[in-house]
Amino acid sequence: MEQIVNAYHIKVNKCCASCKHKESQNDGTRQCTKTGQIVEAKSVCPEWEMNDCLRNAGLQKGAVVRLKGTTEIVIC
Repeated sequence: MEQIVNAYHIKVNKCCASCKHKESQNDGTRQCTKTGQIVEAKSVCPEWEMNDCLRNAGLQKGAVVRLKGTTEIVIC
């Protein structure tokens, strides 16, 4: 699986599960809002685009939650 790095050097899997254009359906499938096709989680296409949450991961904006004092989770 291909990975890309955002502006804050956080690796993001480049796949349909992390794409800005994916939409989760009630039955658990994913549909591409650009092509209208049902896509697998690990699929990737030329239309892939990082969503704002992944693009901004690592920024000091937003809430940061600490778990057990060592793990940080960015909630967008």
